[in-house]
Amino acid sequence: MEEAVQEGGINILESLEQRITHAVELLRNLRSENGQLQERLHSTQEELNGLRAEREETQALSAEFQKENGELNQRLQELSQELEELRGERQQVKSRIEKLLGQMDLLSAS
Repeated sequence: MEEAVQEGGINILESLEQRITHAVELLRNLRSENGQLQERLHSTQEELNGLRAEREETQALSAEFQKENGELNQRLQELSQELEELRGERQQVKSRIEKLLGQMDLLSAS
């Protein structure tokens, strides 16, 4: 009977040993997985920081472009107005020249 108790104790001890070994291996695997996840997290955070920097640069370039675009539109309006004024002046000069030529024709005809 004592042998049966000893065998039962040995079986319990072996079972406990197997559970502990399994728990240690599970813990080792979890630590390894945690390390990999920490590396991925760090890599993802670096990538996110890079994307944020690119976004900020893009926003700055966009603001600069919008400012330049506004300035160019203003300049275009100014030049269009100047062109219209020059066309008006040209038409006045043309009319005056035609009038003078008409008067010269009258003088040469007489």
